[in-house]
Amino acid sequence: MKLSNFALSLLMLLPASQSAFAQTKSDTPGEVNLYTTREPKLIKPLLDAFTLKTGVHVNTSFIKDGLVEKVKAEKERSPADVLMTVDIGNLMDLEQSGAFQTIQSTQLDQAIPSNLRSDQGTWFGLSLRDRVLYADPALKLKSFHYEDLADPKWKGKVCIRSGQHPYNIGLISAMLAHNGEMKTEKWLRDVKANLARRPAGGDRDVARDILGNICELGLANAYYAAQMKTSKPGSEQRKWGDAIEVIRPSFEKTGATFVNISGAGVAKYAPNRSHAIQLMEFLASEEGQKMYANADFEYPVRKNVEVDPVVASFGPLVIDTLSLKEIGSKRKQASELVDRVQFDQ
Repeated sequence: MKLSNFALSLLMLLPASQSAFAQTKSDTPGEVNLYTTREPKLIKPLLDAFTLKTGVHVNTSFIKDGLVEKVKAEKERSPADVLMTVDIGNLMDLEQSGAFQTIQSTQLDQAIPSNLRSDQGTWFGLSLRDRVLYADPALKLKSFHYEDLADPKWKGKVCIRSGQHPYNIGLISAMLAHNGEMKTEKWLRDVKANLARRPAGGDRDVARDILGNICELGLANAYYAAQMKTSKPGSEQRKWGDAIEVIRPSFEKTGATFVNISGAGVAKYAPNRSHAIQLMEFLASEEGQKMYANADFEYPVRKNVEVDPVVASFGPLVIDTLSLKEIGSKRKQASELVDRVQFDQ
């Protein structure tokens, strides 16, 4: 298999003795089937590296929408070995539909903090996506709490995408877990009162509208900012990236930042179960996590893995230790709250 230059350059830095995944005489070359909602080009360097180390070829099926429905329809006929997606909500939907099987892996348990994986051994977080503040540099903000977004001084100065988007539902769910429904509803109403425009677009549009003087700050994922800030000089997206400062907010109660995840689990009827676990363990290994950190500016779940310099420039990430399972359990309540306050209207 032809490897990307990115994967090869990273692998050359890693002595074979450092990896527990190097192929041995007892290994049987084979294949593993991956169903993923992630753009294949983003994870290809990791899959190429896995194949190089193990001899196991990864057959990738990109499924933009309807992953749960596809796996349920295929049942025991499904060729899927690993199911990969983004957002705790999607992982929990797969779990609740019975799409995952329980696995036991010391490597995964040791590499991934308990709040970032299922306590049933069904799904595992593989990279982090922190919800941060994009701000006009002229504001000279040094720190920020999520709760501050409701301060009346920001009236007419806040931009954000739809409250019903999974990225915001996750944050609102965490707010419910930390502060309760009454305080969270008041917060959401006050944030709505501070909006400069109707919630719409995507995270990059927050940066675009800060550049356009439509608003002065808003919430978005950190990796989008890194993408924009490293875009081609002079390009539209580079201008957006240069127009913002990134600040990692925290909850008042914990002093920690909300994170969502991309993650995966072994499919219930995986025909290549051992290879599926092997792939999962590689993705959570030190070398796999280094590649995650460089592939799409995401934050590694494994401790003590160096992050991309642009991501590091956003400051230290103090991860909220609230269980993602607890956050995911409040998604329905969060969605109903968004509708109740007519946040998107």
